[in-house]
Amino acid sequence: MEQLQTIIEQAWEDRSLLNDPNIQIAIRQVVHLLDIGKLRVAEPLEDGKWVTHEWIKKAVILYFPIQQMEVIEAPPFEFYDKIPLKKNYAELGVRVVPHAIARHGAFLEKGVILMPSYVNIGAWVGSGTMVDTWATVGSCAQIGRHVHLSGGVGIGGVLEPTQATPTIIEDNCFIGSRCIVVEGVHIEREAVLGANVVLTQSTRIIDVTGQEPVTYKGRIPARSVVIPGSYTKKFPAGEYQVSCALIIGQRKASTDLKTSLNEALRDYSVAV
Repeated sequence: MEQLQTIIEQAWEDRSLLNDPNIQIAIRQVVHLLDIGKLRVAEPLEDGKWVTHEWIKKAVILYFPIQQMEVIEAPPFEFYDKIPLKKNYAELGVRVVPHAIARHGAFLEKGVILMPSYVNIGAWVGSGTMVDTWATVGSCAQIGRHVHLSGGVGIGGVLEPTQATPTIIEDNCFIGSRCIVVEGVHIEREAVLGANVVLTQSTRIIDVTGQEPVTYKGRIPARSVVIPGSYTKKFPAGEYQVSCALIIGQRKASTDLKTSLNEALRDYSVAV
């Protein structure tokens, strides 16, 4: 891996090296290792924090200029792109419903279910996770195990800047219909997002469960139950309502996560 990293870093600094067949082999090797889950763009540490491997993101970016456009046939459909589609789902133990698409370089752990959806290069999706209809998982996004991405959810990709942390959804989260999570926002384990929550790095995430509000940005704490909200902001033209996210409670700790989820949705009347 150290040798691969050195090659990638050299090619990143000097793009003329991309004409070297050995450099191209190294870049494709990194993408292959991503595809089979031997490498991850970002991964959790023992202390619960995450580390982003910048050189792997660089390899993904360098993969595009060395690839040639070609026709990709998946009868009766035809595509024209630089990156091949993922294959051999039966061997991988992944259920894929027509017309779901995952690109080469995305890793799908055994037990993933893809409804008609899209998973981009560099993404990591854990076992037992469902990517529901018209949901998208952006480049390099990290989706944990036993996550439900409901219909129309958009998980944003973060390729550049290369040092930026990708969007992360940890284990056992429930992301409600039409939620948007982008710009490297981090959703910690077992959190529940109600329908239509939009999270960017600048979105105010306000915990309203105590006597005084507590504001976060870029992170949803573990087991939080979150709904869309708004707050008043002054502008030169007057006062207007600006979107935010409200933490209205905590998902109860339970060994039965499905029961815990149902209780959270019922207790707080969260739309999904």
